[in-house]
Amino acid sequence: MKHDANAIRRDQGKLPMHASLPIEVMMQEASGELSVTQYTNGGPHGGPMIEALGLQKRYADTWAVKGVDLQVQPGEIFGFLGPNGAGKTTTIKMLVGLLRPSQGIARIDSYDIQRDPLAAKARIGYVPDQPYLPEKLTAREFLSFTAGLYQLDRKTARHRGEELLKVFDLQDRGDELIGGYSHGMRQKTALAGALLHNPKAFFLDEPTVGLDPRSASLIKVILREVAERGTAVFMSTHILEIAERMCDRVAIINGGQVIAIGTMNELRAGQGDVSLEDIFLKLTGGAEEAQLAAALD
Repeated sequence: MKHDANAIRRDQGKLPMHASLPIEVMMQEASGELSVTQYTNGGPHGGPMIEALGLQKRYADTWAVKGVDLQVQPGEIFGFLGPNGAGKTTTIKMLVGLLRPSQGIARIDSYDIQRDPLAAKARIGYVPDQPYLPEKLTAREFLSFTAGLYQLDRKTARHRGEELLKVFDLQDRGDELIGGYSHGMRQKTALAGALLHNPKAFFLDEPTVGLDPRSASLIKVILREVAERGTAVFMSTHILEIAERMCDRVAIINGGQVIAIGTMNELRAGQGDVSLEDIFLKLTGGAEEAQLAAALD
C-alpha cells in the first residue's frame, strides 16, 4: 500500500523531510557530512525490528498472555487485533518494557528489553490508548521535556518539535496548557512526543479512538509515511476497516494466544474475497452475534 507523495500536501500532515532522521544524522547532514539518501532506518543488526519469543504474562492463577510469537520488520505496519480482554495491551506493555514477562523474550532491534532496557527503549516510541500528559505544561514545554529525556541536542530538537507541531496543526496552540486541550489535541501532542526522537519501533494502542474523521485521516497518513521511512509500526485497533486498509500484516489474538497472523491474502486463503471483519468474527467466535445482528436489520 503506497501513497502518491505528490498527492499528500505538506500542510495536510506530510512529515518534514528531516522528521524521519535521528538527531545526530540531522546534524551531520546540516554540516554536509551525510546526505539523506545515505541513511536507512533499518536496524544495524539486521532481522526484525520488533520480536516476541514465547511471551507470557500471568497474574496469580490467570494467564493474560499464554505465549506470543511474532516479528515485525523495519518499514512494516503491523496490526494487532483481538476482542476486549484478549491480551493486546498486556502484550504491547511487555514489548515496550512496561511489564516484565512471566516467561519469554521481547526484543527491539535485537536488544532484549529486559537485559538491555536503555538500548531497547531508546529505539521505541509509544502512545498508549489513554496517554497521560502533564496538564500544567504547554505542548512546547512537553516536547522540550521529552527531548531532555532522550538527551537530544536542544537547538535541533526545538526545530524538530516545531516541525511536528506544524504537522499536527498545533503550532498556534503550542503555548497553551495541555490541560485545556481537547482529546484529539492531546492525542496529537502524544504522537508528536513519541516521534520526537525518531523511533525505530513505534507502538500505538488504539490511536484513532475518539478522534474526528480529519484527525484520524491525518494520523493514518503520518503512520504510512513513518513506515515508508523505515520505522516498524505496531498498532492495535478495534476498527477493522482501518487495519484492513493500512496494515501490511495483521495478527489476531484471542484468549492470550495468537490464533492467526499474515497478510490479508494469507488470511483469506481458501475463503474467497472475505473481509477482515468476517475472518475476525469467525476466528474469535463472533460469527453468531454477526448473524443475529444481520437478522435484526
